[in-house]
Amino acid sequence: MLVLSRREAQSIVIGGNVVVTVVSVRGDQVRLGIDAPRSVTVHRQEVALAIEAANREALATAEVDPSALPRPSSRTGSASPGND
Repeated sequence: MLVLSRREAQSIVIGGNVVVTVVSVRGDQVRLGIDAPRSVTVHRQEVALAIEAANREALATAEVDPSALPRPSSRTGSASPGND
């Protein structure tokens, strides 16, 4: 795991097309802004895990080859509106 220190209004770039910016820091809460192409899904970790669990449950009741299905991204963070 890469650990970086950033202050408010500072950013990091991931993969050349995803920018994560520290929007604010209040006490022990950090707000992040994520600018990513629409083709990149962004979910909070708990949402991504719930989606993965729901997909596994659906597979258990369906006759589908699991290797043919897309896997959710393993990254975490705040989501843009409408992305979770």
